[in-house]
Amino acid sequence: MKKISGTRMAVFLMILSGLFLPRIVKAQEGNQERIMEDSKKAKAAFLKADPSMENLFKNSAGYVIFPNVGKGGLGVGGAAGRGMVYEKGKPVGMAKMTQVTVGAQAGGQAYREVIFFQNKDALDRFMQDKVEFSGQVSAIAAKAGASANANYRDGVVVFSQEKGGLMLEASLGGQKFSYKALK
Repeated sequence: MKKISGTRMAVFLMILSGLFLPRIVKAQEGNQERIMEDSKKAKAAFLKADPSMENLFKNSAGYVIFPNVGKGGLGVGGAAGRGMVYEKGKPVGMAKMTQVTVGAQAGGQAYREVIFFQNKDALDRFMQDKVEFSGQVSAIAAKAGASANANYRDGVVVFSQEKGGLMLEASLGGQKFSYKALK
């Protein structure tokens, strides 16, 4: 039996991941009700991974959950997702996240992200489309106990949870957000 080299295997996995990226991106497009339902499921997944995150959900001024973020790249990359914004636990709007990265990267992946806002000022900045994350801000991987010692930075703290795919990455970039109030 012929051995497959590590490089060939990596290329195969990247191509395979890339085949699923269009489905990931299509899945994140949808109506308000679907995003709200997906956000509830994502919240449950975050709480399952780290039950102590319940304190952040209860005590933050607000939060936004992006239940399905699709990411892909080969040298230049991008990610996008739609989410639901909550103020004091009640849905108040929809959000869109876009990300552009440049660097050594290849593949595709799907993940979910939640951003907590420490106070009303931080939430208001987000709702006024004045929040962007540069390369210095990184998400904390959602796992048991991770939220217990999480510190807000400029009024926000971010958690992410991988859903699938393969992404090899050493890149710089940033995330930009937009907000639209519910009708």
